[in-house]
Amino acid sequence: MATLNKHSTCNDVSSNTKEEQSSQESKLGFSEDEKTLIMRMFKLVGERWSLIAGRIPGRTAEEIKEYWISRFSSNN
Repeated sequence: MATLNKHSTCNDVSSNTKEEQSSQESKLGFSEDEKTLIMRMFKLVGERWSLIAGRIPGRTAEEIKEYWISRFSSNN
């Protein structure tokens, strides 16, 4: 009688989770071009986040505002 040893691993499940996380991080991260454009637009129009977001495809006013506040917020 021969015995069969079957070993299986579930690496596929963990790799799918990692791919989902990296896609979320890339959406939240801003490229250098986007950062530069946000700075330039802010100097021109101030805190008019919707105008700034209108110049950056795929970005919302809320994302731009959160980015700005997290990087350049001053304590009043």
